[in-house]
Amino acid sequence: MPKAIKTRAPLMPVEDALAAILGAATPITEIETVPLLKALGRVLAADQSSAVDVPPCDNSAMDGYAIRYSDLAAGAALAVSQRIPAGTMGESLAAGTAARIFTGAAIPDNADTVVMQEDTESAGEGSGEGITVTAEIKVGQHIRPKGQDIRYGSVVIAKGKRLQPQDIGLLASIGATEVDVFRPLKVAVLSTGDELVEPGTPLAEGQIYNSNRYTLSALLTAMGYEVMDGGIVADDFDITCQQLQTLAERADIIISSGGVSVGEEDHVKAAVESLGELGLWKLNIKPGKPLAFGSVSGTPFFGLPGNPSSVFVTFSLLARPYLLRYQGQAEVAPIITKAEAGFDWQRAGTRQEYLRAKVQGGKVELYPNQSSGVLASASWANALVVLPPNTKVATGDQVQVILLTELSG
Repeated sequence: MPKAIKTRAPLMPVEDALAAILGAATPITEIETVPLLKALGRVLAADQSSAVDVPPCDNSAMDGYAIRYSDLAAGAALAVSQRIPAGTMGESLAAGTAARIFTGAAIPDNADTVVMQEDTESAGEGSGEGITVTAEIKVGQHIRPKGQDIRYGSVVIAKGKRLQPQDIGLLASIGATEVDVFRPLKVAVLSTGDELVEPGTPLAEGQIYNSNRYTLSALLTAMGYEVMDGGIVADDFDITCQQLQTLAERADIIISSGGVSVGEEDHVKAAVESLGELGLWKLNIKPGKPLAFGSVSGTPFFGLPGNPSSVFVTFSLLARPYLLRYQGQAEVAPIITKAEAGFDWQRAGTRQEYLRAKVQGGKVELYPNQSSGVLASASWANALVVLPPNTKVATGDQVQVILLTELSG
C-alpha cells in the first residue's frame, strides 16, 4: 500500500494575519495626565476641544495699512491716524484714514482691508503723514478672520491620536497645559538561542552577537514604550517555559526572537502552546515566514523569527500595528505609496516579499543582498518594496513602497 502523501497547510496571507492580529488587540484603559511638553509620542485618551477661537480676533496677515475699502478712490490720499503693533488694540478707524498695522495685530473696528506696505507710497514728498495706494486692491485682503484656524468648541485632536511635534504646538495654541494620555505599554524582549552572546563578550566558535535584542529594544523605545529585558534563554523547553511565565506576570506583551521554527532546538512555539495558546503561525511572507502570535497565561505574545532582517520586517509590519492599537492609537496602517523601479526582479516568488530598498531621485533601488540574515540591508534602506506573490518587476515599472519613516517612532 503506497505511503500517504503529506500536504502542507497553506501559508496565511499577510493581510489576513494582520487583520486577525489587530482583531485581537484590546486597547489599554489606564490613563495618565501629563504636562503638554511631556506628551510627545503619547496617545490621547480623550478628545481635545478648544475653549478659544484661533485667532481670537480678525488680524493682519501682513505689515502694511488697515483701511476701509470704501475710502479708496483714484489717487486719494489717506491720513495715517494710528499705529497698531501686534498685541495691542487700536481705536475704531475714522473715515478717510489708514492705520499703520503689523503682522498679527488686531484689525481695528471699521477697517475691512489690509494693504501691504509695498503697495503704498507716502502722500506728499517727505511728509510721512499719509499714504496713497499704488496697486489694485481687493476688499478683505490680507485679513485673517477670527477662528480661521480653530473655532471655539471644535474638536482639535481626536482621542486615539499619537501626538506629533506639530500636535503639541496646536494644543498650545488653544491654551492647553496638560493632556490625558494612555499609559505607555511595558514590553518584554526575549532572545533565544545557545549561539547568542551579548556585545562586549568575546565570541567563541559558533557564537554570534545578539543584535535582535538591540534592534527590538530600539524600535520599542522609539515608540515610547517601557522595555523589559528578558535576557537570552537557552535552547531548553523547561527554561523557556519558566522565563515566559515570569515575563507574562510583569509585562503587557512579550516579544521574542528565534525559536519559533520547526527545528529540534526551537522550543518557543511549544512552550507558548503549553502555557497559553497560539493564534497563528507561518505566514506567506518573505522574510519572516515562521512568526507566532498568541498568548502566555493571558499576556499577548509575538514570536518573531531569528534572522535579523526578518525580525525588523515582521516587527514593523505585524507587531508594530498591534502595539499601536493596544496602546490606543486609532490609525495604525502605514501609508503605501508608489515609486519607479530602478531595478529588475525576475524571480517571482510564491510569498509576499518585502525588499529592503532606497528611494532617491524619484526611483527605488534594492540592496544587492536580500538575505534574511543581512541586517545591513535594513540599516542601508529607507524603504521596503512590497512585492505581491508571483510578481516580476522590470526597470521603469511602478512598485509599491513603504517608507521606513512610516515604520519608526
